[in-house]
Amino acid sequence: MWLRSSYNLMVNTTHHSLSFNAAKLDTAALWSNMQKAALALGFSQIGVTGVNLSDAEPGLKAWLNAGFHGNMNYMASHGLKRARPAELVPGTVSVITLRMDYLPSNLPQLSVESEANALNQASQGVVSVYARGRDYHKVLRHRLQKLQAQMADWVGPFGHRVFTDSAPVMEAELAVKSGQGWRGKNTLVLQREAGSFFFLGEIFIDFALPQTESLTSHCGTCTACLDLCPTQAIVAPYQLDARRCISYLTIEHAGEIPLELRPLIGNRIYGCDDCQWACPWNKYAQRSSLPDFDAREAFTEPQLLELLQWDESTFLMKTEGSAIRRIGHARWLRNVALAAGNALALGQSLNESEALDLRRALERWQDHPDPVVQEQVAWSLAQHR
Repeated sequence: MWLRSSYNLMVNTTHHSLSFNAAKLDTAALWSNMQKAALALGFSQIGVTGVNLSDAEPGLKAWLNAGFHGNMNYMASHGLKRARPAELVPGTVSVITLRMDYLPSNLPQLSVESEANALNQASQGVVSVYARGRDYHKVLRHRLQKLQAQMADWVGPFGHRVFTDSAPVMEAELAVKSGQGWRGKNTLVLQREAGSFFFLGEIFIDFALPQTESLTSHCGTCTACLDLCPTQAIVAPYQLDARRCISYLTIEHAGEIPLELRPLIGNRIYGCDDCQWACPWNKYAQRSSLPDFDAREAFTEPQLLELLQWDESTFLMKTEGSAIRRIGHARWLRNVALAAGNALALGQSLNESEALDLRRALERWQDHPDPVVQEQVAWSLAQHR
């Protein structure tokens, strides 16, 4: 029997039963209704695949054995269960996959050129585009649950569980198998009509639906994402060493950032989009139809000097409902301080007054209780010559 919890949907593995006759299900009518409902909820595409991901297991095992997951120990602890949906949620027969475009509609000038310009503004921080609006976990989970509830209205109660980057699910692999796109050399899912600026979500269900067709790859000989990665984290096509990835370092990694990578991070203070902007297919990336993903002013062109004024209460207020909040104020300070250090190291990009203001703002945090912040601030101050 499948049980609800206050957070999401869990399964009791001692018993499993359907409340309707799957053999008599009109899957064609159901699929038509599901497609319409998904679009109405703001999703861009819906697909279905089975639970056999056995062909992904060797690559997953090799990636973990190489240590490419860094300090994300939860990935290793779940092991190959990530590639076995029916083990992760017993009783799962099919997986419904959905994608949702997220480029904010309130930034009409957002482009490769505008982002490249932002990376050259030493006094400004750059936040990954996906994090400039509302936390996608909240947006997608709510809408996935709405779609599941509509399905239950049509077929009756059924076993299910909703995911959006919230458990050991191989989302990209499921998306590829269900025709959402193909796997790019930067490991992201690419779509001919939408590039890669989209989120993924899944609904594991306990009855069979016809599977949607997968797509062929269209990367060809292109290596733009590998060539442009600032830290060379894409060590080979389809292989990402998270330990060198700026998104991992600024979001998932809690400790000190390796010295040799600090200058390469530049003014990126939360995530990195470089391998996406480098991809030619992203000229077809679509704007989101949802105001949830509109960029907040605080994260559109954030000034490092202002960000260094944020105490913890200000940080929590500014990041309410944002994915950024989950890294906490200390890690946020570490990231901003690193960017400030890189700005000071450039020298010619700041006039002396700007450099002194930035230095004073950094000095405020010299005695922060977190030793990681202390070390980062000391390193950043030492860049001012």
